Amino acid sequence: MNRYIALQKIVELGSFSKAAEALGYSQSAMSQMIASLEEELSVKLLNRFRTGAKLTIEGAELYPYLEKTIYQYLAVQEKAKEIRGLETGVIRMGTLASISAHWMPGLLKDFQTRYPGVEFVIHQGDYTSIQEWIRTGAIDFGFVNPKAVSGMETIVLKEGAMLAVLPENHPLAEKEVIPLEDLAPEPFILLEEGHYYEPLEAFKSIGVSPNIKYTIHDDYAIMTMVEAGLGVSILAELVLHRTNYRIVLRPTLPAISRTIAIGYKDKSSLPMASRRFIECLRERIGQLP
Repeated sequence: MNRYIALQKIVELGSFSKAAEALGYSQSAMSQMIASLEEELSVKLLNRFRTGAKLTIEGAELYPYLEKTIYQYLAVQEKAKEIRGLETGVIRMGTLASISAHWMPGLLKDFQTRYPGVEFVIHQGDYTSIQEWIRTGAIDFGFVNPKAVSGMETIVLKEGAMLAVLPENHPLAEKEVIPLEDLAPEPFILLEEGHYYEPLEAFKSIGVSPNIKYTIHDDYAIMTMVEAGLGVSILAELVLHRTNYRIVLRPTLPAISRTIAIGYKDKSSLPMASRRFIECLRERIGQLP
């Protein structure tokens, strides 16, 4: 299994030397492990270049199966730890940027106080990538909108508003509430959230389309661009907490909201550490913004 994990780290970092350093092996040991694995499978898995390493065509075909084997192995390890108790364990979760910034720090601090031996692996993504990570077993659970996912169990946590985001000197900033019909012609900066995005659904519901000029996968970059006068956007109120951008926030008509839920394949298959974290999260949900 160490050979599989070594391959995964090389693919992740794109380099034998970086992977060796990350895993605490020598480069020669890494090379020997990969050579041994290639010999066992009778397939060349990696091409090495001066600038790094990359999967061969055959390696890319095999890699999803090797990754699945790693996740299954880690699941066995987690189950063994669960049987021994919650002194140790790894929680693998997927989050959205707003959750990472405004919920995670306090939640992690509280949980680590109770269970200091538990480790966290946090992947930040969007509704599509988080759903895929749950499906493949890369994470145990993730924060999602129930309307954006299928084939999994969900626990609704909170409903949050989404607000129009405008430059300070924008003519629409004079309005207390901004109709989506007025916002639609403006250069729109779209937050890439995968196949589902609440504002687009709201525009669609009234039969208009926004004038999309930019599509970006980062809320804070969008706020910077709005501040610079490049366009307008609609973002979750949660991510707009504690910012000092020179922007104006307004509710829209119709109002847009975002439902945040925990999603996972099957509660009975969740590791104990993940189940315990979800319990702690639900206990604290009333205190979260």
